[in-house]
Amino acid sequence: MPELPEVEVTRRSLVQAITGARIEAVTLGKSLRWPLGCAPQTLVGQQVMGLRRRGKYLLADTSRGVLLVHLGMSGSLRFSQGLPAAGVHDHFDMLTSQGTLRLHDPRRFGAVVYVHGEQDPVATKLLGGLGMEPLSDGFSLAVFQAGLKKSQMPIKQLLLAGRLVVGVGNIYASEVLFLAGIRPTTSASRIGPARVLKLHAAIRSVLARAVDMGGSTLRDFSNADGMAGHFQTQTNVYGRDGAPCHVCGTSIKVLRQGQRSSYFCPMCQRP
Repeated sequence: MPELPEVEVTRRSLVQAITGARIEAVTLGKSLRWPLGCAPQTLVGQQVMGLRRRGKYLLADTSRGVLLVHLGMSGSLRFSQGLPAAGVHDHFDMLTSQGTLRLHDPRRFGAVVYVHGEQDPVATKLLGGLGMEPLSDGFSLAVFQAGLKKSQMPIKQLLLAGRLVVGVGNIYASEVLFLAGIRPTTSASRIGPARVLKLHAAIRSVLARAVDMGGSTLRDFSNADGMAGHFQTQTNVYGRDGAPCHVCGTSIKVLRQGQRSSYFCPMCQRP
């Protein structure tokens, strides 16, 4: 599933190419997770003013509203002046004066939703419960520590929930907790100030490195230029069960938490 690094990589690969483009036509394929929310003709004539990200959503500001784009579990975007005819898994094409934006989504859990602004009830429903942005100046250590103190959830599952901080998906949560030296099953409220500081820094570090490496490509993900990510090739623990820890040589372990695999080093990561 594309997480914050993949969505940010997609944004960066699109923003210069699409900003300023005038929308000329919109074509829909099979239905996606949520409806577009307007007639496709409503978008025609509008201009793309910019491209932002909030959590795992891309926000394309237009001259009269906002397009919220979610990549779902298997989605990816392309933008080009020379795209071939839409295939069976291409479910949204937006022809613009500068090229065609296409959502390719084999599993159809993604969506493109048009709203009049971020105060629109639909936008509030989708974006209102998102936590702090970890790569922004607003990622407050004090707020983060207070949120951990209030939760009895295992730290890995709290990070995945996205209500305290967004974008720490399954791969990144395992890597973050290794860097911070915290077992994924540890109750969030039991993490002391010194380890909270390490965890806060590890979230920033791991996600920034993932963005620099183009994100992670396990199955389908690639950026708007068709380039795959490489973060998954240099993980410390994720996908390495049974392999020796790079730090201490102990075999990496794996356990199931909420239907997700959690990888950790039993020596380097204490409860």
